[in-house]
Amino acid sequence: MRLMKRYVVLAAVLAGFAPAAMADAHQMKMSHMSMAHMREAPQGCSDLTLSCATTVTPFFAADGTLWIAARAGNRIFVAHSQNDGRTFSNAVAIDSGSAKLDWGPDARPKIVVDHSGIVTVAYATFRDNAFDGEVFTTQSRDGGKSFDSPKPITDIQESQRFIDIQLDADGHLFAAWLDKRDRVAFKAEGKAYPGAGLAFAWSNDHGKNFSKTRIVLDNTCECCRLAVALKGPGQPVVLFRKIFPGGIRDPAIVTFHGPNKPGLLHRVSVDDWQIDACPHKGPSLAIAADGSYHAVWFTQGKARQGLFYARSTDAGKHFSKPLPLGPAGQALSRSSILATGKTIWIAWKAFDGTKTNLMLMTSHDDGASFGPLRVVSSTAKNSDHPILVRGGNKVFLSWQTQEGYHLIAVGDAS
Repeated sequence: MRLMKRYVVLAAVLAGFAPAAMADAHQMKMSHMSMAHMREAPQGCSDLTLSCATTVTPFFAADGTLWIAARAGNRIFVAHSQNDGRTFSNAVAIDSGSAKLDWGPDARPKIVVDHSGIVTVAYATFRDNAFDGEVFTTQSRDGGKSFDSPKPITDIQESQRFIDIQLDADGHLFAAWLDKRDRVAFKAEGKAYPGAGLAFAWSNDHGKNFSKTRIVLDNTCECCRLAVALKGPGQPVVLFRKIFPGGIRDPAIVTFHGPNKPGLLHRVSVDDWQIDACPHKGPSLAIAADGSYHAVWFTQGKARQGLFYARSTDAGKHFSKPLPLGPAGQALSRSSILATGKTIWIAWKAFDGTKTNLMLMTSHDDGASFGPLRVVSSTAKNSDHPILVRGGNKVFLSWQTQEGYHLIAVGDAS
């Protein structure tokens, strides 16, 4: 498949990026590093424009409109494009900017648009200096012209972070996040509570209201993003970093057998990464049309180090031998994965000591084999996570860099 290099550069100069390239260069060797040691990105640029955005999350609606939720300074805004990102509508702020946004390396606003055209945005703020978070959602019912006042997804006053939202085929909205409500009971009994709980809720009214929160399990890594994909209506699948006995933080997966029926926990890979700190690098997940699972994750375990891919053909019970991603000898991070038909797309960042290269690798046989690595783009400056996204019959890579926003067409969706 020929790589179609089509760049949409919408800004010239950005300010306020966290030092991601430096962190990636050291492969996040953080045995003595906690969330408290992470430095918030400078707030020198706060205009509600892509030229000030530090994170940009894309979503293609069913009608082909590209929507983005972006963070600029301490604000989140939404805009949309009718021409694959060549031009965008005016930005619409979804909050007042009075709350302190979660600026963690894996934190970002999420956006979905349902078949009724209702836009839902989810994000988190810090409620204190101990990095305890609170998750909010808001909706637009007028085509993104205005948004409702953001509402907490739960009234529980314990920490919530790293929300992900997905629409199933029936139009129901699934939300999953990390939640520390169970630490209260553990503390009352004098017990330690490592990590956080995996929480979820559903909305059956286009995101206006969410069901009561349920906790799937405890002891997930508290500062790594979740990855959520849908096996079918009412059947979300969640990939996350689990804290196993002995402080081992390896990837694990849970498949729902119904809207409120999470299945058993399955370990994706035995990497044996023992670390009493925050990796700040969550996994990525895609589910192909044939139901196969495709996972990418980062590890610094005793068994293996780097960025890896594996697939499962039995609903996550077993995964293939982890395949190392490259180039060898470079710092690899910030993966994204997408499945279209039998084609599996994987993108990630590789820091070669001078610049960050945006890498792409594709498989046309459901992950059984992959073609050669391709360098899609590069930057010597700071950059956001790359995100693979399908728009109609095309696959794009969305990448916000200090030079500007890029929407890069990388191939046809099979």
